[in-house]
Amino acid sequence: MIGSCTNSSYEDITRAASIAEQAVTKNLKAKAEFTITPGSEQVRYTVDRDGLLKIFDQMGGVVMANACGPCIGQWARHTNDPTRKNSIITSFNRNFAKRQDGNPNTHSFVASPEIVTAFAIAGDLTFNPMKDTLTNEKGEQVKLDEPKGIELPVKGFAVEDAGYQAPAADGSGVQVKVSPTSDRLQLLEEFKPWEGTDLKGLKLLIKAKGKCTTDHISMAGPWLKYRGHLDNISNNMLIGAVNAFNEKTDSVKNQLTGEYAGVPVVQRAYKAAGIGSIVVGDENYGEGSSREHAAMEPRHLGVRAVLVKSFARIHETNLKKQGMLGLTFADKADYDKIQEDDTLDIIGLTTFSEGQPLTLVLNHKDGSREEIQVNHTYNAAQIEWFKAGSALNLIKRQQHN
Repeated sequence: MIGSCTNSSYEDITRAASIAEQAVTKNLKAKAEFTITPGSEQVRYTVDRDGLLKIFDQMGGVVMANACGPCIGQWARHTNDPTRKNSIITSFNRNFAKRQDGNPNTHSFVASPEIVTAFAIAGDLTFNPMKDTLTNEKGEQVKLDEPKGIELPVKGFAVEDAGYQAPAADGSGVQVKVSPTSDRLQLLEEFKPWEGTDLKGLKLLIKAKGKCTTDHISMAGPWLKYRGHLDNISNNMLIGAVNAFNEKTDSVKNQLTGEYAGVPVVQRAYKAAGIGSIVVGDENYGEGSSREHAAMEPRHLGVRAVLVKSFARIHETNLKKQGMLGLTFADKADYDKIQEDDTLDIIGLTTFSEGQPLTLVLNHKDGSREEIQVNHTYNAAQIEWFKAGSALNLIKRQQHN
């Protein structure tokens, strides 16, 4: 699969098309299912005008809509055995199991658009287009030449309908009406501001082990139909994260009952009881697409802080914008001190200031207590986001003033 938002510039597609054109002239056809998803309507329209989509069709490819569906898991696979281990090669931006089709038996690998196209023609992951030959429909041995790309379209970019609708010149009289029974749309409610005290009595929601991307925090695929309904899409919060205590996904201990349940289920129980929580993570927590939902869902469900060994930069900023605490271990080895039944206190918020670490108190189930130092990267403006409850809250307050 080639295309989507990451690798679908005009030049990317021309390089892939140069391989596809060779397939046509050398009597080769795609031996694997091959799909093309231009990342924008402007790119799709321009490459169609210039005859490139026709070339993909001639080599046996299928041109899909200019959307990110296949990349983020909204794709119906053609398979008669979903239990069979298989691989998908894409020019998209992510490469973990289940990424494209939700199947744990599917592994995803990322390559350049021209390499993906060559693999589709060969139907063999061991194929090396630099030196290997292929048998064409006439039984001849042929070799693919190095691809050539065109940086910008000679005739310029073009589009008939870019899908943009300009906002009203005067929005003062505009009303946004959403059906109260809609399960796909919901008006956002303002997050509560900081209560002005240290945060005490927080329950550990999950201690995530290993890779925890924005897709593990907020899965895509079928969940995206709820992206306009924060409460409904929050039912996917952290369901892909691996619990360090039982090596399972979507299975964490509810400290109120002692039972295990899904992460959103347990968090909703804490929220209903008026109890805040904390999420603990590993290295590079929140890498990947910068979807706001991965920060908004924990905020909506009552998670107060995310404490990790290290953050992916964009996700850390997204947490800050939603009025959450994004913290890192001063000593990464302290990650191992977090126990499954811990109740945690965050001390130092009444003097929260730039460059000054905070103290995390670990109250263990056996009655013992430990203190560790946690760091943050909040500047003065971002601290005001936290105090106001979110960046939007602060902007609203400033406008009213």
